[in-house]
Amino acid sequence: MTDRLTRTTWAATIAITLLAAGSALAQAPLKTAVDGTFAPHAMPKLGGGTEGFNIDLATEIAKRLKRPLDLTVTQFSGILPALQAGTLDFVAAPTTVTKERAENLLFTEGYLNTDFQFLVKKGSPKVAKLEELKGKVVTVNKGSAYDSWARGLEGQTGWVVESFGTQSDAVQAVLSGRAFANITGNTVAAWAAKQNPQLELSYLHSTGLVWASPLRKDSTAMRVEIENAIECMKLDGTMATLHEKWFGTKPAPGSAAVTVFPGTGVPGMPGYDPTPRAPACG
Repeated sequence: MTDRLTRTTWAATIAITLLAAGSALAQAPLKTAVDGTFAPHAMPKLGGGTEGFNIDLATEIAKRLKRPLDLTVTQFSGILPALQAGTLDFVAAPTTVTKERAENLLFTEGYLNTDFQFLVKKGSPKVAKLEELKGKVVTVNKGSAYDSWARGLEGQTGWVVESFGTQSDAVQAVLSGRAFANITGNTVAAWAAKQNPQLELSYLHSTGLVWASPLRKDSTAMRVEIENAIECMKLDGTMATLHEKWFGTKPAPGSAAVTVFPGTGVPGMPGYDPTPRAPACG
């Protein structure tokens, strides 16, 4: 009787311990990071802190996963290496999905379309084709998709690429006259031009690409959880509300901000899983 009671007590203790461990895991902070100079996606807030579209997006994802958010603000060039090193669970910073990146990372489905926009000083000569920028300095945020794209075209266009640790410094080089144009995302360029009357939008390069959240290759289960949260935000209008709040416009019909894509990941990219999966929204 005593042995049986001891075994029962031991089993109960193990069950309680496992339950407590599972509860602790469920409440473990969701670790992520943004570049705090990439307005209006993440930028300094008056009175301290960081605000922007991607701050709200990450906060909402964590809320739907019922986990606290541990958000780091740092330079973009260090974010993907930190993810691969295991310091982060996923990346909240807007990250362009390219074939090269998708071969090394897992991506959720896209939540925004992204084109490349040139930002120039007001009154600068109009640019109709990239070859007109021969000999001119263009700036980019170091480690971004704009960085690799611009450098890949140096031989063809004849421009000179300068990379900066922050987007703010890349734009400042244009304002100071040290560079002709800054290459960045269309939403970022539009925000900068709206906030600074000395700047204006120039050449737009349509990419057909999207921004999505990257994770490590071994994070297949977490990718499903985060993508599910993103899909539910699209379905219940939360994503459209954030789009209008930070960009001043409603998302276009058929755009990534309102479209729930089949399967998991970005269709047509490495790592995409076409297995049908219906969003589970509470």
